[in-house]
Amino acid sequence: MHTGSPTARTSLTVLALVAAICALIIGGAGSAFAHAGLSGSDPAEGTVLKTAPKQVTLTFTESVTFADGSLRVLSPENERVNPRPAQHADGKENTARVDLSDKLPEGTYTVAWRVVSADGHPISGAFVFSIGKASDTAAVVATGSPEETTAGRLYGFLRYIAYSGLALLVGAAAFVLVCWPEAGAVRPVRRLLAVGWVALMVSTVALFLLRGPYETAGPVTSAFDLSQLGRTATGRPGAALIARLVLLAVAAVLLRRWAVRLDRHDDGSPPEELGARARLTGAVLAVALAFTWASAEHASAGIQVPLAIPVAVLHLLAMGVWLGGLITLIILLRRRGPGSRDIPALAIGRFSALAFTAVAVLVGTGMYQSWRQVGSWEALSTTSFGRTLAVKIAAVVLVLCAAFFSRRWTARLVREASPAAETQEVPEPEPARVMQTVGAPPSPAGADPGSTSDASAGDELSDSIEPPVFEVSGYRRSLRRMVAVEFALGVGVLAITTLLTGTQPSRAATVVTPSASAQEPQAKVVTVPFDMGTANHQGTVQITLSPGRVGENTVEAVVFTSDGGLATVPELRLTLTQDDLGIGPLDARLKNQKGFWATYDLRLPMPGAWTLNITVRTTDIDQVTVRETVHIT
Repeated sequence: MHTGSPTARTSLTVLALVAAICALIIGGAGSAFAHAGLSGSDPAEGTVLKTAPKQVTLTFTESVTFADGSLRVLSPENERVNPRPAQHADGKENTARVDLSDKLPEGTYTVAWRVVSADGHPISGAFVFSIGKASDTAAVVATGSPEETTAGRLYGFLRYIAYSGLALLVGAAAFVLVCWPEAGAVRPVRRLLAVGWVALMVSTVALFLLRGPYETAGPVTSAFDLSQLGRTATGRPGAALIARLVLLAVAAVLLRRWAVRLDRHDDGSPPEELGARARLTGAVLAVALAFTWASAEHASAGIQVPLAIPVAVLHLLAMGVWLGGLITLIILLRRRGPGSRDIPALAIGRFSALAFTAVAVLVGTGMYQSWRQVGSWEALSTTSFGRTLAVKIAAVVLVLCAAFFSRRWTARLVREASPAAETQEVPEPEPARVMQTVGAPPSPAGADPGSTSDASAGDELSDSIEPPVFEVSGYRRSLRRMVAVEFALGVGVLAITTLLTGTQPSRAATVVTPSASAQEPQAKVVTVPFDMGTANHQGTVQITLSPGRVGENTVEAVVFTSDGGLATVPELRLTLTQDDLGIGPLDARLKNQKGFWATYDLRLPMPGAWTLNITVRTTDIDQVTVRETVHIT
């Protein structure tokens, strides 16, 4: 079965594992790698216009779709001022535009948007602009991640169930069709196929129902809204889910038919005509199922879509063959009971070769996905998506190590069990001529010595061809433990990969963030001294605004004593004003974080020079207010 020397095979395996560590960890089995991002707007965020605009236009990094309320423009009194729903601007699918009402009053307006990117994942955000001059606004919009809603969390969990069901269904079927056809008659394997089918069917139905609330951030109870269901059915993600349901119905009919044919054979072996036909049909169904993911999610957006879709299909199938095949092997290795037959060592060897091929496919497709979605090695450490991958690295390294040892135990098992599996030509001993007494049973004492020696020789010969039961069973136990570890780690990697679904890809993040922003300071830091005129009541306050630009900012404040040590104060207040435009004071609402004061949602609507008003209270009666100016871009 194996060719080449053991040293050569080990070297090739090690090289494959090293390549996998460098590439497979970056390409996930189901990550949403192509989220759109807002690349520009007209009016721009934070601008002050002399006259009211007639339209608001948003531009994204890729094509988007939206519902009636996807783009809202809210007045300072929190009233909607766009009477009609959004449309694409000039026929460009990566834009969204709304017309505004006439005679808009002065003040600060809020633009809230929520659209669905080409890969099927919703994105949202908000920004402000002003007409005439900035003002306070009563508009409050949710700008959190779409994955943080109840529908978003359920949708993410169901995606993981769907991937798991695909892995069980594809992996178990591949094991039966390629490695050991007789496993199709084993009840636990049939149960595994049924569990995979049911998990995939139920999760697909639930994903279809939750698609509307997931896209619109609506309540879970709106899952049965007929208007939302109709919109879901006409969209690309909904059409893919419907196609998946049809394919699963076809798969159920074929699985039932094959099970009936297998039951007609007493020995549990499939009929001749079932083998080739079943492999071809199973391969077509598996490719079609994987295509329902690739055609509506990450591979369908971004660069090189015609190449990315088949690559994603291969990646999903390799994942299913590997993980689903592992759990099938575990079930067969642990099978015990009267009449149960141990899985042949040659079948284990076939799966070892199949799994190695699947890992090689994962490496190649993962390498391409890494380049396509991450873009550069630098992005691995400078973007949220790249940093999240660091968690996946350790898990994948452990998986590949476990796979390496599983392959070694498989090779030993096949090597030790091969004498028993192979057909050996053993000369049959000639029948012994035994002297018998007519009418009386032969006596042991009167038996022919030649017959005794011939029988002993036959026993010795039969003993010599018996398989090394102790060693083989020991190898099976070791292999069973290692495969269980490999499967558990593989499930962990799949779970981590699914968590990456809501993370914006590195390449998209690079497009959204202008390169010129790298020249700006990542935070504005000011240090303001204070003196209350009494002993031990002098020091400095360090205020850090990150990123120090228009929009949402994080504020951290630390109080130092006169000798440079950290000081604890009972109260610290910060307000910001822009005197030129008459904005403020805006209360930062600092909260005591046990050692420093902070807030994480201060929104600055305008650029320019802002005055920081810092009030430090050291006792019940001693407090002082100091000021400093910071320039916001």
